[in-house]
Amino acid sequence: MSKSNPSSAARDSDAHIRFFEEARPRLLGIAYRILGTRAEAEDAVQDTFLRWQATDVDSIESPGAWLTTACTRRSIDMLRAAYRSRVDYVGNWLPEPIHAIIDSDAEAQMELSSSLSTAFLLMLERLTPRERAAYLLHEIFDMSYGDVVASLDMTEPACRKLVSRAKARIGEDHVRFTPTQERQEELLAAFEEAIRSGQPGQLSAMLASDVRLTADGGGKVATVIDVLEGSAVTAFLTERLSGWWQSYEWSFADLNGSRGLVLRDGGTIVAAVSFAYDSAGRIAEIFVVRNPDKLAALDEVTMH
Repeated sequence: MSKSNPSSAARDSDAHIRFFEEARPRLLGIAYRILGTRAEAEDAVQDTFLRWQATDVDSIESPGAWLTTACTRRSIDMLRAAYRSRVDYVGNWLPEPIHAIIDSDAEAQMELSSSLSTAFLLMLERLTPRERAAYLLHEIFDMSYGDVVASLDMTEPACRKLVSRAKARIGEDHVRFTPTQERQEELLAAFEEAIRSGQPGQLSAMLASDVRLTADGGGKVATVIDVLEGSAVTAFLTERLSGWWQSYEWSFADLNGSRGLVLRDGGTIVAAVSFAYDSAGRIAEIFVVRNPDKLAALDEVTMH
């Protein structure tokens, strides 16, 4: 009776795991954009890994496509459940901030980075789970309709209709303007100075007239509940945040594909701030995440 070669089996297992780890950044990028939180995205990727381990790879025609399909479908299922829980979310819900390291060429990196922005992820919230997945796979990850059809288990006409409907719902907002890094840091410096001094200073001219501020405390820490607009934003920054944030340690960081601010109190991250910009390079949206659950894992992660 022949016996299997243990060393050969071990090599096959190592190759099995190695292939998955090479695919992990792409899977995490897909899952995060679908779900909007790193924690849920990592759960979706881990569930995909468990299925991958239990699968006979030799029976899979295209392992990469299999992984994309498995992760996408798991993310869609999780998003449907997340939508129900977000109805009961206390205050404004914002995507979980991430410090993503994107390992790709410069042009692709810019496109992928811009699709990680808080503003873009919030626009995706307008879509159904399947619309969101179809749009991301085809428009952001440049998958052919044939591959998207396989991932979503639907006909090509239906898939094309999903993508078309998603584009219509997002509308002209799909244009994602990002100023140069120098301009971003200039805006961040003016933002910090306005809060530290309690005076609008240069920041006033750097804000769009219809600027909006949205804060997410998740009902766990104090923060503004309403979405502020226009002059109310400046008043809030200089009259209220100026007193609350004076003692925090401030630092610039790469958040969701652009420069942002991380604030710490005694080494603990207590807030993450990011912006969206108009075509003139002014601040159009200010996003403040204070929910400690969304700040707990704010470290570097590699994703596509």
